[in-house]
Amino acid sequence: MPDARRRLRDNAAGDLFVDDSCIDCDTCRQIAPATFRDHGGQSSVHCQPTSLGERRRALQALVACPTASIGSGAGAAEIAAAAASFPQPIDGEVSFCGFTSEKTYGGWSYLIARPAARGGNVLVDSPRFTEPLVRRLRDLGGVRLMVLTHRDDVGDHAAFARELGCLRVMHAADGAARLGVERVLTGADVQRLDENLVVIPTPGHTPGHVVLLHRDRYLFTGDHLAWSPEDGALRAFPEVCWFSWAEQGASLARLLDHRFEWVLPGHGRIHHAPAEVMRAQLVECVEWMHDSDRAR
Repeated sequence: MPDARRRLRDNAAGDLFVDDSCIDCDTCRQIAPATFRDHGGQSSVHCQPTSLGERRRALQALVACPTASIGSGAGAAEIAAAAASFPQPIDGEVSFCGFTSEKTYGGWSYLIARPAARGGNVLVDSPRFTEPLVRRLRDLGGVRLMVLTHRDDVGDHAAFARELGCLRVMHAADGAARLGVERVLTGADVQRLDENLVVIPTPGHTPGHVVLLHRDRYLFTGDHLAWSPEDGALRAFPEVCWFSWAEQGASLARLLDHRFEWVLPGHGRIHHAPAEVMRAQLVECVEWMHDSDRAR
């Protein structure tokens, strides 16, 4: 629970605050950028919400925070309404699950909502296991598949599999068998799960990292690729590459064989652009990584 006695001094005066348990995962800043800011290693409230919309987004950030570091004077009904807003639509059938987990360092998980006739709903990586989200997922038709992009973001996968009966998919090189995953992927070849879902092995961040491509439109990238607001470009992040920067660069180059319009990462910023623009941005990113690799 947030502790007002540990309220960060950088918070603006008012009932909404961040305490010193913040792990700087960026979730609150993505959800409610008008309210939260990065003050250097942690988030703080730089401006108390001044409209109903801003307050709603701030309370959604409170609910999604993986460490319960955000405090507010809001009542139980107001917070329950914020919790009920997840999964939150992003585009088409894709939603952000909210309820990020400290186990995944605040990694984002996504829901692909599909009719049972088209294979059923898909979870990409694991959100925090919590009753409001599980109840909502059941209301939306349950979950048929859970695709785990890599070992860092498996979170509460076992609890979701047990409670919702979903089949988990993960690459062997990231310890899938040890985790009890039902469908263990091997090798470097692209693997099609069904007509619309394609798993692309992308070793680099970890040995068994994969990305998931849905309908040649939505690319769920785990910790492989994200948008950098600072660079105004697609980027991978060498400071959190746990396996091989060179292999991550080669994996990025292989993504040029695929068409997509959305990059939906576990960590980092979401990005949307027409497929032709996205490809050009990916080409620039591959060149940047190549230059970066030569400089290492």
